[in-house]
Amino acid sequence: MGIDWGGKRIGVAVGDRTSGLARACPALAASGKLTVDATALDRLARREEVDALVVGLPLNPGGDEHMARITEQLADRLRILGWRVDLVDESLTSEESHAAMREADLTAAERRRRVDGEAACRILERWFSQGAGSDEPV
Repeated sequence: MGIDWGGKRIGVAVGDRTSGLARACPALAASGKLTVDATALDRLARREEVDALVVGLPLNPGGDEHMARITEQLADRLRILGWRVDLVDESLTSEESHAAMREADLTAAERRRRVDGEAACRILERWFSQGAGSDEPV
């Protein structure tokens, strides 16, 4: 399950390692508390029967170091709940998602509604392309 964590919304996608494809799920509302968000993601991951969580880590140059630390803390909370959690560079996933949706002629309102899940798809697809499921960190 791919996760694009944000202060307001949490983008989520589920996918299949064999095909390397991901599908966006409806975004979750961020609670403002990592423990609550981790619990909500844990419930969703169990319901979707996934075996690993892939959290997007903001690593873009000039990026927000505070957001990166919070994202790592979320990953740690998910690990405490028993999940395998890998971190993947999420740089430009939202921008790529907006561009693809513009190309598909989606309205601005539709793009805003779907961007978090689409970014989570890109995070998960990056993980697939980097050798998901191997023992090597990605």
